[in-house]
Amino acid sequence: MITVDNLRKLYEDYLAVDGVSFSIAPGQICGLVGPNGAGKTTTLRCLAGLIRATEGSLCVAGCDPAGDLIELKRRLAYVPDDPPLFDDLSVAQHLDFIGRLYGVDDHHNKSFELLEQFELIDKSDAGATTLSRGMRQKLAVCCAYLFDPDVLLLDEPLTGLDPPGIRMLLDSVRSRAEAGATIIISSHLLAMIEDVCTHLLVMQDGKAQYFGATDDLRERFPKCRTLEDAYFAATGERDVPEVINDSSPVILSFADACSGAVS
Repeated sequence: MITVDNLRKLYEDYLAVDGVSFSIAPGQICGLVGPNGAGKTTTLRCLAGLIRATEGSLCVAGCDPAGDLIELKRRLAYVPDDPPLFDDLSVAQHLDFIGRLYGVDDHHNKSFELLEQFELIDKSDAGATTLSRGMRQKLAVCCAYLFDPDVLLLDEPLTGLDPPGIRMLLDSVRSRAEAGATIIISSHLLAMIEDVCTHLLVMQDGKAQYFGATDDLRERFPKCRTLEDAYFAATGERDVPEVINDSSPVILSFADACSGAVS
């Protein structure tokens, strides 16, 4: 479960995230989308406890990222855009390290299954520095999956993956959600992730332009042919005349989200 109320993050005189609120339940997959500089990565880093929010309240897997960092790390996995792997460890050693660190039962067998799933078995003894960008991404995801976290934060996880790798990753994300994980997947490739997302958080200039169920975004902009067109309409990057027939705002309130209006 992730609950965010009025998140603001200020870097000196630059407001990177401005009053963002949303709530995601176990089993839901939220696509975090928006242009460069929208505040997506800053939002994820606040949720992961890597940086402290300037204002607002956050609850991630039952933890306050500002005060329960140790417990949060037991329940959450964050995969950044460019995963910082250990240069002196092989692929297999990365998973062995994570398995021991988190006390994962039978982590050797689980590691083997993940390496098989992500087609990294033949790279088990390869050093991290020898891996391609896509393989490094897949290894980081394997490490995140190994200890079965309650919450998964994936920042641009499709970077460097070929089409089969993208399909494999998205299928795995769907499976993790079906098992009860709460997932946020950030991507510039809305067309790639729209089928796997139950919800969308559309950000622009640090603000949430839309949060709610994926299908609701389409319904808000009925004349848009694709979800991507609806995204452009929500961010104001493309004019869609006579799209909305009422005066209701696009973004749903935090109270609505908590009451189940977007479930």
